[in-house]
Amino acid sequence: MIEIIRNLLWTGDIASSIFILALVLTIGVLLSKIRIGGFSLGVSWVLFTGIFLGHVGLKLDPQVLSFVRETGMILFIFGIGMTVGPGFFATFRQGGVRLNLLSLLSILLSLVVSYVLYRVTQTPMATLMGILSGAVTNTPALAATQETARAVGSSAIGDVGIGYALGYPVAILGMILTMSVLKWVFRIDVEREERELEERERAAHRDAVVYALEVSNPWMDGKSVYESKSVLEKYDVVISRIMHYDSGEVEMAGPKSIIRLGDRLMVISDESDKETICAFLGKEVPLVEPEWITRGATDVVSHRCLVTRDRINGKSIGSLKLRSLYNASITRVYRAGVYLMARPELLLQVGDTVIVVGHEEDVKHVEQVLGNSRKTLRQPNLLVVALTILIGVLIGSLRIHLPSMSMPVKLGFAGGTLVTAILLSNFGTHFRLNTHNTESANHMLRELGIALFLACVGLSVGESFVAKIASGGLVWMGYAALMMMIPLWITLIIGRLWLRLDYFTLLGYVAGSMTFAPALSLTPDATKNNIPSVRYATIYPLTLFLRVMAAQWMVLLLA
Repeated sequence: MIEIIRNLLWTGDIASSIFILALVLTIGVLLSKIRIGGFSLGVSWVLFTGIFLGHVGLKLDPQVLSFVRETGMILFIFGIGMTVGPGFFATFRQGGVRLNLLSLLSILLSLVVSYVLYRVTQTPMATLMGILSGAVTNTPALAATQETARAVGSSAIGDVGIGYALGYPVAILGMILTMSVLKWVFRIDVEREERELEERERAAHRDAVVYALEVSNPWMDGKSVYESKSVLEKYDVVISRIMHYDSGEVEMAGPKSIIRLGDRLMVISDESDKETICAFLGKEVPLVEPEWITRGATDVVSHRCLVTRDRINGKSIGSLKLRSLYNASITRVYRAGVYLMARPELLLQVGDTVIVVGHEEDVKHVEQVLGNSRKTLRQPNLLVVALTILIGVLIGSLRIHLPSMSMPVKLGFAGGTLVTAILLSNFGTHFRLNTHNTESANHMLRELGIALFLACVGLSVGESFVAKIASGGLVWMGYAALMMMIPLWITLIIGRLWLRLDYFTLLGYVAGSMTFAPALSLTPDATKNNIPSVRYATIYPLTLFLRVMAAQWMVLLLA
């Protein structure tokens, strides 16, 4: 047994690589469960475990290491992109411009620090860009720096990778320190900010509400539902049922249904429009739902139904013609924690929960049309994973030629995958693409991906890490600290004190400006809600692109 273990640790073949990877992950994950004073390094333990085992001589096959590292990052980025994608564009409109400008300032400040170090220490710019790539954990920038340095014949080409290896742990420690002291420096009450954010989110979302009103406007007497809605066309309003004043019968409201004075209407609208609609139609009365079912309409029901059929994905509610075909109506749509108005033009997505109103048998027919199968939703959607990675790698490999640049730049695999995931999660339904995946599947891909990536990074730098520190590498690590901490903290102070950004947005900003998605796992506060992830995704693409370009420009200009 001992001989087998020795072979698995030191032979360097495929079996050995798999065994060492599993060893790093096992030890790192076990250590991640250790908490001191309520704080844990989390998944970062995998990185430090990899560095230690790399230092004692454990190695992966180079091709295996490169493949697993890139694959891990792609899987992690996919999980991030699909989670935050649906809210990406809305978030960008609600403050993404400010965050990207703040990140741009951080990039400029890091270049200023690098230039000052270049003039004061006479360190080659290619080496400094390698250190900066590590200090901001930007692997594509490292690749761009190495390629550009090789093209211009820089003598420092060999130091670029070492600079990155020394700067990378500094960046990790710097982000851990930053996220740990952020609350203390700005005296942040996390619970209070969380409550305030929840209140703002509720105020921002125009959730659909259901209420009853009694018709008292004489103009409405004898008017059809269609005519009433045409007058209220600027409001998102649905008249679901009519309780007739003279008979007490409940009628499913269709376009041709006639409304009389004294009739009661079950209405669904945005909460912000409720007061106006009531003022026009009549007065609000208590909504006693059993009355709307039992008085003259014993078989009128309201059921929740899951959209699980692929052929429904991307179709509008109006195109289904449920009212004319099945005498039933969709009154509300529940998606991502928010009730949406069931407008005819609203595109349904797999995973939506809809409220269907109609007679018992008719509702059952609609459920068959929509699917309503929880078992279907529990099945992982491998197609969207494969397609996103396929397109993402393609986009990331595209060479972008820019003016004044002697060499093209690329987004890289991670950047391409993130952009693709965001676009598909937002617009996939327009192409009838089912982008729904189970939450557990996405979480598993994220955690496995980031663990594999950090394990490979640790193993790759572990061998030379201590030796370089002993031969003067501490100075380079000091450079990395300056390149990282000065721009980061200047922009954090501006963001908090001037722009009044909330704590969770700052956490996402740190991860995005550093192009380091694993930072979202460095503190438990970053996982309390999706805000840090959304903010990260908001600034990551532009920041990544600009850092890659900046690294190449600096080498071309000053190498």
